[in-house]
Amino acid sequence: MTGSEPGSAEAASGGEPAPTIRVEVVDAIATVTLDRPDALNALTGRMLADLLAAFRRIGRDRSIRAVVLKGTGRAFCAGQDLKERLEPDAPPLAVVVRERYNPIIAAMRSIDQPIVGAINGVAAGAGASLAFACDVRVAAETASFALAFGRIGLVPDSGATWFLPRLVGPAKAAELALTGETLSATDAERLGLVAKVVPPEALGGEARAIAERLAGLAPVALAQTKRALERSWTLDLETALEEEAWRQGIAGATDDHTEGIAAFVEKRAPHFNGS
Repeated sequence: MTGSEPGSAEAASGGEPAPTIRVEVVDAIATVTLDRPDALNALTGRMLADLLAAFRRIGRDRSIRAVVLKGTGRAFCAGQDLKERLEPDAPPLAVVVRERYNPIIAAMRSIDQPIVGAINGVAAGAGASLAFACDVRVAAETASFALAFGRIGLVPDSGATWFLPRLVGPAKAAELALTGETLSATDAERLGLVAKVVPPEALGGEARAIAERLAGLAPVALAQTKRALERSWTLDLETALEEEAWRQGIAGATDDHTEGIAAFVEKRAPHFNGS
């Protein structure tokens, strides 16, 4: 996958619907943009299918080293487009969550490439869950997070109840999930939910800079680190220590490890090729 492409299987032309997401690959970084600005990037069935397809393609593309996920316009993502729930043939919500939302979160966590979330505005409902599923989050001063499910009589989903306690601790996660309180970008940084808060005009550059730094590191080592961090919550210390040794063996057998040592000794920047 190279260059720029629409989020759907066919490009929007000749009266076809406009693409719901955009994917652009430049210098080993894939930028995935949620592109329904007039609807605050609210998620439709088609948009979810496009997003899942994009992450699966990215996961298979070894030339891509890092990903940026962002939204167009005033919002990152306002969650599910509730207009779809009013349609007479709307499937049960359990089916929607299992078949449309959960596979996206699973894909984001299973791909080797680290994902940088560039949170420009409101991230609400499942939109907040998408942000939580990123490996690193950087937010504009205009960003906010809200698990607004309770306001419409629903339960946080798309991984929110799994990610949030791990990001901000169980007490604050319970408060945010139960009350639906909106969390400002400043408070999100204070709680460790985001790595950095920047002015809105600096967000794109900051997210790109983080992605470029990640793209310059050894891909196998990054992928193994991502896996180790995720599994650490389910392991006791003894098992975690053994798993670290096992993953270190995988990384240590790569050409990139040899290159890293050589670059250190020669006092130059390493050139990792992913093998």
